[in-house]
Amino acid sequence: MPQIIVIVALVVPLGFVAFNRLRSDLAALIIVILLALAQWAGWAVLGRANTPADAAKAIAGFGQPVVLTLISLFIILRALDKTGVTRWLAQHLLSLGGNSEARLVFIFTTATALLSLFMNNLAAGAMLLPSAMTVSRRSHIRASQLLMPVAFGSLLGGVATYFTTANIIISDLLTQAQPPQPPLNIFDFTPTGGLVAVAGILFISLFGRWLLPNRDPHPSQTAGNQHTGSELEAAYQLSERLWMARVLTTSPMKGKTLAESHIGRRLGLSVVAIMRDHDDTPRLPVAAELLREGDVILVVGNQARAQQLAHPDFGLQVQPAAQKLSPKGITFVEAILAPRSQALGQTLKDIGLRERSGFTAVALWRGDTRYRTDVADIKLQFGDSLLLAGPAQRIKAMQCNPDFITLESDLSDQPMLRRSALWASGLIVCAIVASVMGLPTYLAMLIAAALVVLMGLVPLQEAYREMEWSAIFVVGGMYAASVGMLNTGLADVLGRWMLGLVEPLGALGLAAGGFLFSAALTQVMGGQVSVLVTGPIAISAAIHLNTDPHAIAVATAIGCSAAFLTPVAHPVNALVVVPGNYRFGDFARLGWALMFVSFAMVLLGMKLFWGL
Repeated sequence: MPQIIVIVALVVPLGFVAFNRLRSDLAALIIVILLALAQWAGWAVLGRANTPADAAKAIAGFGQPVVLTLISLFIILRALDKTGVTRWLAQHLLSLGGNSEARLVFIFTTATALLSLFMNNLAAGAMLLPSAMTVSRRSHIRASQLLMPVAFGSLLGGVATYFTTANIIISDLLTQAQPPQPPLNIFDFTPTGGLVAVAGILFISLFGRWLLPNRDPHPSQTAGNQHTGSELEAAYQLSERLWMARVLTTSPMKGKTLAESHIGRRLGLSVVAIMRDHDDTPRLPVAAELLREGDVILVVGNQARAQQLAHPDFGLQVQPAAQKLSPKGITFVEAILAPRSQALGQTLKDIGLRERSGFTAVALWRGDTRYRTDVADIKLQFGDSLLLAGPAQRIKAMQCNPDFITLESDLSDQPMLRRSALWASGLIVCAIVASVMGLPTYLAMLIAAALVVLMGLVPLQEAYREMEWSAIFVVGGMYAASVGMLNTGLADVLGRWMLGLVEPLGALGLAAGGFLFSAALTQVMGGQVSVLVTGPIAISAAIHLNTDPHAIAVATAIGCSAAFLTPVAHPVNALVVVPGNYRFGDFARLGWALMFVSFAMVLLGMKLFWGL
């Protein structure tokens, strides 16, 4: 009966997911609830019979190392994205791939596979996910056509390295066999796994891309990301009204604050940025900041008003500044007057927008006309849209203003913050090196994430907002399914039945059975758990048949990385579901073909490198 309960608890929710009637994260939570209730009611599903306290094992998955790794990665990746590292990487990948879908699919699949040779599969996929999203927006190739290659690339790279969790576990299982066997060495996975990885990458790049889904982006990935700051500047024709005003030795403005200069009040110009000490990097102005000789004030307004800055009252040297400010670090957003806005009929001065939000309105678009002078004195009407410049960290607060609908711009044209980017990159590199040297991956990533927050690279509240909670719930929730299958003996029954079918086929049949059964279990249990089921059975069968148990162990472990058929098969699959707007069946469409290629390469590798 407990085995039947586990089967029903798995098949029913996942069946609804397969037919797009249920989200995968909600299905995972339902599985947790059903198994916990069954254990609480007295069934031996998660522990011994009549031990209701064991129902708590259903939620133990949320404390597993992979969940902590995932949470830490979200924080670290936010730092990499915020400091411009992912934008820099995306720009270089885009320069290699251009707007060619075929080249970009190959580049992302290969890049993720190479990263997976030296680091955790999940970390490799997560590192390239933001860059893939940026490339998607800039190349106008759907994210669904790039993110699955990222996920599958990380899995393919993982089969060729000893450092994949399933590979490490099965090496240890060899030492526990009867009689004990020598463990696998660090390069035992490389020949067969490398064959699988190369064939898989070539298949995805040449043929598999035709099987990739072509989904519209998820609303959460498109809202506020339609235009870069440069595109907004061009749309509002900002460069036509942008001027540089330099503070001279004799200028009356020297020693005054920007607020005391009254440039906006007297001339109707908007001060959008300031440059200091001959640095061509503009930064946001501060009202209380004292002006010094050589400072360059960037203002927006018509030519006649701007030329008045040369009047002796101001004494500034004025010249056109036909340049884009967004690529130099100034953040722009677009705001539209909201329905029932309290700002209707009022000016921006009346509502104190700059004082309340920190954003300066540099242009207003009404009908077919763009206003870039006296913007703060124009009474607002429905249909007006504003171009605002301000601090990036205040965008979320501006979006909470009920009077405006604020569209956050795409930051892909923003420059990299070099010092912060070096710290963020250094932390992730140190975490990777520490994990390769033996520190548990979850602990290395957790330390790096904590340092990211402590160093102020990402505020903690911002980190919470950036979490992909759906992926965390899928990964944590499906752990209960693994516990149920192991505790009830269901996984062992299925394993012995399947391996019993292939044993008469000899050594190569046993390798095929080890791969296929591991791959089958991995689709619902994950490779880190399925190897604990299939590994001992496959190794024992190999010893019984006088077949090299190391060869069978390699084939079985590679099957644990073949998580191609479902979004719940591996955390990296769950990670790309929401940004790629994937459905449950999308993975199987490409996954079945990739599974067949991997299976064929495993058999070929067993023949070529292990002599089976």
